[in-house]
Amino acid sequence: MKATLQMAAPVTKPKVAKSGKYKILLVDDDPAIRQILGHLLADEDYFVLTAANDVEAVKLAAATKFDLLLLDLSMPIQDGWKTFKQLSTEHPLLPVILMTARPNEFFSALASGAGALLEKPLNFEKFFHTIKTLLEEPVEVHLARFTKRDSMFSYVPSKPQALMTAQELKTKSERKLT
Repeated sequence: MKATLQMAAPVTKPKVAKSGKYKILLVDDDPAIRQILGHLLADEDYFVLTAANDVEAVKLAAATKFDLLLLDLSMPIQDGWKTFKQLSTEHPLLPVILMTARPNEFFSALASGAGALLEKPLNFEKFFHTIKTLLEEPVEVHLARFTKRDSMFSYVPSKPQALMTAQELKTKSERKLT
């Protein structure tokens, strides 16, 4: 049976995922998002634990070794960027996918060492592809990104536009500034 454990005021009773090759920590303040994404991920055979805020996320990350962090940048107690910094400092090998409905987070995400930035509403096909890619990447690639060396970064915008690589977006933005 596949399901998720939810720590904060879940929409339904908490459930524990009993299978899954990879452990994912899903952090989002919206209980509906946690529930939907948690169930979708569990259906794809991921073991998922959820947190509603930075305090819960830090506690879970301290108690469990995760393979991936899915982190919403809009959080009620502490800004998602502060949560990202704390968790990535404490767990530097943990790949991170940032999720946001905020515009203009691309350059901050690119410079942060995160593996991807996915804008809401999520494109689920690209969501799962990005997760699979980051889970399978060699540790050396993750370390290169985390230490600000050239490496792969995925950006999935919310608007239906052609996807560009990080370098293409950076070049396009630099042209606009000149």
